[in-house]
Amino acid sequence: MIRFFDILFSVCGLLLCLPLFIVVAIIISLDSRGGVFYSQVRVGRGDKDFRLLKFRSMRTNSDKKIGLTIGSRDSRITRVGYYLRKFKLDELPQLINVLKGEMSLVGPRPEIRKYVNMYTPEQRRVLNVKPGITDYASLEYINENEILGKSSQPEKDYIETIMPAKIELNMKFINYPSLCNYFRILGKTLVTIL
Repeated sequence: MIRFFDILFSVCGLLLCLPLFIVVAIIISLDSRGGVFYSQVRVGRGDKDFRLLKFRSMRTNSDKKIGLTIGSRDSRITRVGYYLRKFKLDELPQLINVLKGEMSLVGPRPEIRKYVNMYTPEQRRVLNVKPGITDYASLEYINENEILGKSSQPEKDYIETIMPAKIELNMKFINYPSLCNYFRILGKTLVTIL
């Protein structure tokens, strides 16, 4: 049943957001060089890689330096990218990932392989479900970039503190993947963004 709502909401979202997609694409093109979309290999259900889509919010190839975004004023983020991230508009193309069945609207945020390889056997349970656009961890750590921006060792703090805490929050949905929980998380996400 969750898959039905994923398809329904992603199709409706893509149709409703089409004018916004066009405007955002034009603004990104005018703001900096490079493509409109950014794709990155992430790890999905069953430990399988897929390409996560986003609107490009950083300068081209700047993600090669460090995989984490550190602070809202990370020098790699473009002027337009700052606002795309602030209002979570950079995430909208993931509706395509949802429609393709690579992601769900609700589920653990997909990680890059580097961090997945550090998971304990218990933490690997997050790979038993489809990754999602939003979940309890996304809501709790909505200001994750700000936290990391204040850290003297952002990657170390992410690996040792934030990542385990987020996975623990992921388990709240993994252990109770009900339709009621699905709509509760979607509702909380909409309220948080608005």
